[in-house]
Amino acid sequence: MHEMSLAEGVLQLIEDAARAQSFTQVSVVRLEIGQLSGVEPEAMRFCFDAVTRDSVAQGAHLEIIELPGTGWCMACAKSVPMKEVFGECPECGGYQMQVTGGTEMRVKDLEVT
Repeated sequence: MHEMSLAEGVLQLIEDAARAQSFTQVSVVRLEIGQLSGVEPEAMRFCFDAVTRDSVAQGAHLEIIELPGTGWCMACAKSVPMKEVFGECPECGGYQMQVTGGTEMRVKDLEVT
């Protein structure tokens, strides 16, 4: 489950920000997760709760914003929505697709006290 290492990375970012900005508690963490990123949102929630125990983010609400997958179809020269990395173009049915969005995961913002 790679979500555990991702959650640990998010906690490290939060702890670094807490030291740099002198806050002591995080109440909300907003993560943007692309639909093509391979990150399972429910697994991320579980892992986040586990790794944040006894930290500045303990008890923080994890809000996940799912970003749609998008791609460029070389056959029909259009930007189209994608549901899977190696899927077909919903416009022409071709497979000459280049992913252009939806593979990212990032901390969007924090609510702190």
